[in-house]
Amino acid sequence: MLSFAWIILVFPALGLLINWIFGKRMGKSYIALVASAAVFASFLTAVGLAAGLAALPADARAVTVPLWSWIHIGDFQVDFALLIDPLSVVMALVVTGVGFIIHWYAATYMLVDDHHRELSLRMYGRFFIYLNFFILMMLTLVLANNYLQLYVGWEGVGVASYLLISFWFYKPSAADAGKKAFIVNRVGDFGMALAIMWLFFLFGKEAGSLAFADVFHAAEDAAAGAAGALTGITLLLLLAATGKSAQIPLFVWLPDAMEGPTPVSALIHAATMVTAGVYMIARSHPLFEMAPTTMAVVAWIGALTALMAASIAIVQTDLKRILAYSTISQLGYMFLGVGVGAYAAGIFHLMTHAFFKALLFLTAGSVMHAMHGELNIDLMGGLKQKMPKTYWQFLIGAAALAGFPLLAGFWSKDAILFEAYLKSPALWAVGIFTALLTAFYSFRAVYKAFHGEPRSEHAEHAHEQSPGMTFPLWFLVLGSLFAGLVGIPAIISQRLQIVQHWLSPVFPAAEAMHEYVSLELTLFIVSAAVALLGIFIAYARYIPEWGWAKSLQNLFSPLQNVLEHKYWVDEIYMAVIVNPLRRLAEGFYRVGDGRFIEGIVNGVGTVTVRAGSRVARLQTGVLGMYALSFFVGVVLVLLWFLLFVT
Repeated sequence: MLSFAWIILVFPALGLLINWIFGKRMGKSYIALVASAAVFASFLTAVGLAAGLAALPADARAVTVPLWSWIHIGDFQVDFALLIDPLSVVMALVVTGVGFIIHWYAATYMLVDDHHRELSLRMYGRFFIYLNFFILMMLTLVLANNYLQLYVGWEGVGVASYLLISFWFYKPSAADAGKKAFIVNRVGDFGMALAIMWLFFLFGKEAGSLAFADVFHAAEDAAAGAAGALTGITLLLLLAATGKSAQIPLFVWLPDAMEGPTPVSALIHAATMVTAGVYMIARSHPLFEMAPTTMAVVAWIGALTALMAASIAIVQTDLKRILAYSTISQLGYMFLGVGVGAYAAGIFHLMTHAFFKALLFLTAGSVMHAMHGELNIDLMGGLKQKMPKTYWQFLIGAAALAGFPLLAGFWSKDAILFEAYLKSPALWAVGIFTALLTAFYSFRAVYKAFHGEPRSEHAEHAHEQSPGMTFPLWFLVLGSLFAGLVGIPAIISQRLQIVQHWLSPVFPAAEAMHEYVSLELTLFIVSAAVALLGIFIAYARYIPEWGWAKSLQNLFSPLQNVLEHKYWVDEIYMAVIVNPLRRLAEGFYRVGDGRFIEGIVNGVGTVTVRAGSRVARLQTGVLGMYALSFFVGVVLVLLWFLLFVT
């Protein structure tokens, strides 16, 4: 089975080609069926790859499947090949499994746009072509066995993201959001390109390859004399990761990306693409471990991003933007995990987050359809009675996000917090306070959107969505409830440490934690209490509206303006970077383009016109003058031959 791993890429490629070539002659249902079936076939292939790896001994669970020779220059060779190991298989399962459910949901959701206008067959087909293209590029990224191939997938998902964010291109806000995402990610992608070049000159030429194993081996041999270079390389890789995974300082594109269709928000900006940075750092962990300074930077960027985004989320009123800032915050937890060396915990949270965040985004899409495009939670209320299935789905997703005890998010987030405490109690303190904010804003959205009385006409007339949109989400509900059971900590059950055991061939074995049993139990209890406290404060503030809960809001009133303006980060970027560059570009245009280039072009044109007008004066229309000119010309030619040729 492992030797046929390339089939996992064939299915989405085949799906997009069929819809591209024949989509105009097929109905919408067939377009959705082809696209969804292609992703489901890739999911089944990923399951087969997982089964094939499980049958191998633990130390042999890394199989390279070469597809073709790509670059061969002298002793340097890069093949287009797939790396099938526990980490890549987990990522492939997440991408294709969650991706299939989102395709299934989108088949109904995309019949109309966000304002209930019927979508044309051409636009419908284009959407699913873009989705299949994204799945193809994401699989190329996570299954790559070398940095160049990873870069191809890295750029590919960037292109797919641009196409899908700006899918409603007739809306200026969507077009601007797509451009913003593309430009901000280019900053990070530049860091990735420089890092790969540096790796090539430092290790690749000597190793004759840019395959992960070869680069890591060469780096290990040269680690003593290349500490500074390794720090530089890993900082550039971190810059790339902050772009794709929306961390400080390149997080500003993700909230605006909510302008895309809701299935796009669920697939790209919650479950898969934004986790590419986390995956890349986890995959490159041998390099990062040789650069402890970079590891500390990763951990603190993650912790501070988690806190900053969570604080912004508590004042947002747009439901999708609340979830967008929540995504940034949860990605911060993943960075915190890989930054403190808890790679398995970071990937575990990546997996559980894909379930509950995709669930939250898709239920938000159901609410958006029911509210005729309205997403302001201040204009909702009373949706619990009108959309009972969606309510329970959103509630379970919010509880998992909040870290409600025993749900998926509880186990994965607390595994990160425990490792963070061992590394730095300060990191844990930031993480646990962020957990309180997370529980609060999660249930603030639940209570304001679904409880109370309807606060608008759209909320009054809202209704449950069709089974095509509600039924697929029950699979995400199951993941949100039970996916955490595969990573229960050793203090509770050694047998249920499935994620840790599965990833152990990829990541260094964790030290025995027997002396920390009581500490781990204490931290788990504290984390559960914090989550319940955040939920209770949200309840007290928005359901009975108890006075003491309202007064808590006054504690943050000095920050209200700051949070509502999102710390003015966008405004700072506009003032410091965007506007000066615009003025510089306008200056270059006036001088270089306007005066120099256009001066040359216009000058040539002016000379040509003037010369033509003077020559045109010879065309008098007098036949005698033409005859005389012809005679003079013949005489001159004869004189030339007589004097110079003969």
